[in-house]
Amino acid sequence: MDITPLIRRDAQVIQAYGADHIKVSGTVYHQSILITPTQTRPWNGTFESLMAYGDEFEILLIGTGERIVPVSSEVRVAFRNRGVGVEVMDNGAVCRTYNVLLAEGRKVAAAIILNPA
Repeated sequence: MDITPLIRRDAQVIQAYGADHIKVSGTVYHQSILITPTQTRPWNGTFESLMAYGDEFEILLIGTGERIVPVSSEVRVAFRNRGVGVEVMDNGAVCRTYNVLLAEGRKVAAAIILNPA
């Protein structure tokens, strides 16, 4: 029995990750990125830059590397006021959670901070 969830063929799927890279739909990135179901783009690591894309997602997963680094309450409130829930996790948890939510058809984004070697 195949239990692989159905994901749109053109969706941005996280395939692999490490401390200094992430593979999304066949492309390997070595810098911090923002992934949405429709595209992957470089991310400069600031939360203000994510606000420009806030209408593309309802859930924002923030990967802070190998350890969880909390975000300020101001950031959480700013996103909540736009109807976006924020969850902070280590990168591995973000990658796994993003793919599950993507498979469920949720409007999810993953902002992942990579620490190049």
